[in-house]
Order: sequence, then structure tokens, then C-alpha cells
Amino acid sequence: MAYRNGTYIAFHAEGKTDPTASDIKYYRTLKMWHENDGTDFRFVNSHEKVSAVRDTSQAATIKRSLRERLDNSKNMVLIIGPTTKNDTDFVPYEIGYAVDTCGIPIIATYTSTGYDIIRDPKALSGWWPSALAMRIANGTASVIHIPFKQKVIDNAIGQFSHNNLPLGGGLGIYGDAAYRQFGLL
Repeated sequence: MAYRNGTYIAFHAEGKTDPTASDIKYYRTLKMWHENDGTDFRFVNSHEKVSAVRDTSQAATIKRSLRERLDNSKNMVLIIGPTTKNDTDFVPYEIGYAVDTCGIPIIATYTSTGYDIIRDPKALSGWWPSALAMRIANGTASVIHIPFKQKVIDNAIGQFSHNNLPLGGGLGIYGDAAYRQFGLL
């Protein structure tokens, strides 16, 4: 059995390596926040647990590496931007494996919606990759929907795991009291 203490971060890279041309910039922002955030929990980035896979690797090799990372994760941060729903290979695979095999919660964080507070995740369903939408609809995904804000993300990563799933099934949200604590209300 794997030691599940990592946070797996999934994002749509759009097949690009330019750090400003895709959602990789949000992944890098998360890494930057971790380096200087002073939070009380230990952020274990599952993308760094396994040796890097070159872009030229075959899909089977990449998927094997993704599975190993997910097997060692307690939760998944899914960075959702305007193009995430268009990903047809690795993001859907990561969502499926995280939910169906690992049973870990998804922390869906939205980058470009204009919302500082998320109260109605269904209103954002047009942003969801089909793999996420299907698992929310069939009740297999445990998801907390949050804005891309450091305090909110840090709290969700520290709070939710395979042993502590968010309330609300696939439509979990934070209440007003939590948003006041985060300084967003």
C-alpha cells in the first residue's frame, strides 16, 4: 500500500512548453506559493515524487508515471481554466484514475471565472472536463469547488484527503464563514 501524503496537481498544458502559454503558469504559481507561504501543513508535490517523464515519452510510459504519482497522493488539485475542458488525453485520464481507482477528492480550483467566491458549482459546469462532469453526475467524485486563491487552496489541501472527503459529493463548496476566514467576504 502506498504512503498517501502527496497533493497531485493536474492542469491542461495544451501541449505547450512555454510557461505563459497554458495553465502551467498556475501550477508554477502554486509551487511559488508553497515556497513562501508559511502554512502549517506539509505540501508534498506529487509531480516531483517520480522522475520526470520527457515530452517524447510514449503515452503508456506517461500514464504509468501518472498512476504512480496518484497512488501516492491524498488529494488532487485540478486547475480549471478556459481550455481544461478541451483536454482529451491526460487530464481526463488523471481524473478517472484519481476518482475510480484512488478514491481521492478533487479540489477544483477555477482560474479565470471572475469569481472570488464559489457558491454554485453547477453554474461553472461549462468549464468542467467531461471526465469530471460524468463523475459528478454519477455521484462517484468528491469535489470541493474553490477560486484560485492561495488561502482557499492551502486550506483545502490541508483539510481534504482520501480519509476526509468534502461534503456535498461532487458539488462541495465552502460556506460564508470559511470565506470570511479567508478574507474574501
